[in-house]
Amino acid sequence: MTQALPKLPTSVVGSHGLPGWVWLAREAMEAGRLGAIDLRELMEDATQAALLDMERAGVDVVSTGEMMRVRFIIGFYDHIQGIKTLPAPRRLGQPLWDTNTPFEVTEKLSAPRGLGIVEEFKLARELTGKRIKATVPGPYTLLVPLKLGGGYKDKDTLLADLVKIVNAECKALVAVGADFIQIDEPHHGMYHGSAHDVSKGINRAVDGVDAKIAVHVCFGNLYGRPFSAVRDYANVFSTLHEIDASQIVLEFANRGMDDAARWKDFPRDKELGAGVIDVKAFKSETPHEVAERIRALLRHVAADRLWLNPDCGFWETPRWIAKQKLNALVEGARLVRKELT
Repeated sequence: MTQALPKLPTSVVGSHGLPGWVWLAREAMEAGRLGAIDLRELMEDATQAALLDMERAGVDVVSTGEMMRVRFIIGFYDHIQGIKTLPAPRRLGQPLWDTNTPFEVTEKLSAPRGLGIVEEFKLARELTGKRIKATVPGPYTLLVPLKLGGGYKDKDTLLADLVKIVNAECKALVAVGADFIQIDEPHHGMYHGSAHDVSKGINRAVDGVDAKIAVHVCFGNLYGRPFSAVRDYANVFSTLHEIDASQIVLEFANRGMDDAARWKDFPRDKELGAGVIDVKAFKSETPHEVAERIRALLRHVAADRLWLNPDCGFWETPRWIAKQKLNALVEGARLVRKELT
């Protein structure tokens, strides 16, 4: 049974801040010191910690916490056959976008055992009674670090096989009880200067998926930094009405609330999941600061179509700050709810 939600529901974009001991455990994993049972316990304990943090803060719709994912999407390529790892183009200096791992396609892409998200969801489902939003990387975003090869002549053909992988993962999630799935396509927020049609690949990726669909578009958060110098949704907004989704999740807090005025151009058949928590800021907002951001949104967005969430996931945020930010999110929403009633 779907839980009744309050006005201005709170949720998260996906990842939670990693406990320090998870970083140590990952080092042990890389050194080959953990067995299958150890890994299962690690994933269960870390997921439980993330869920407890979200539940104690009072978040209405939680996520799995994504505790065992590596750098947002890189870990998924361990599940994909037909690729080989290439050396990063830059290894010296501060890590950033050009120190990420690229891959060369060597043969037809497949993920015969899925991307691992089903197992992640099933574990979280056992550990909480809250409604869970499952989070799945979009096909365009999975395409980013892949270099053509293996018989693929163009990116459209490569994208078509990634669409099949994402679609299969979404359907497998529904089969184990997921009723709310978010497709993460931050890659689209990085385009500037021309409209980029986000709808075709996303719509094929969710075709036949019997669940509430959200699509998350931001400007990146690798190592706590955006990809693009110009962060403007103008080109994204023009394509949103074509996306087969109930909710569009966008960042606002880090960039300011000016884009809220563009709600007049936003599709009326969709909810807005608005980022009112700045995940790139080291210091937490206060509940009153969050409430001010919500009020700014409500000048342009109907309350019954507005969800509240952080700008992006907390995977680059220390856990102790993530907990403070979740508390501010929930308390800020409560302040505004009282005003609405």
